Amino acid sequence: MTDASTGPASPEFRLLVRALPEDIDELRHVSNLVYLRWVIDVALAHSAAVGWTRPAYLAAGHVFVVRRHEIEYLASALEGDEIELVTWIDSWTAATSVRRTQLLRTRDGKVLATASTTWALVATDSGRPKRIPAAMMDDFRQRVARADDV
Repeated sequence: MTDASTGPASPEFRLLVRALPEDIDELRHVSNLVYLRWVIDVALAHSAAVGWTRPAYLAAGHVFVVRRHEIEYLASALEGDEIELVTWIDSWTAATSVRRTQLLRTRDGKVLATASTTWALVATDSGRPKRIPAAMMDDFRQRVARADDV
């Protein structure tokens, strides 16, 4: 795991989203399932921003899959709220990475949720875990701060 002396394994990446009418649940706030979708969406956007698009992964013969999600829901988002999704890779192991994510309401900076996701790299031909190439880790160390910087 990464410790305080070394810091995160990648710079932060940010993506803005807006809570749409279809994101709202029976309690009139954004559904917890949407928060989960946003956690995945910002991870995929970060990956694409550093050159690891779906076609790039498939061409390389491996993809990341979720092994574990932990989400702490702290506050509600409402329809029309603009939300900033902030993510970074916290640590690497041989075949996994731990990615942290925060969901922030832009109008007041309130943290709506925090997440920790363990992603495992697997070979597309066998579905077996695969060692993460050093070059891939280097790609994620690039400083791409926002989705619109790509």
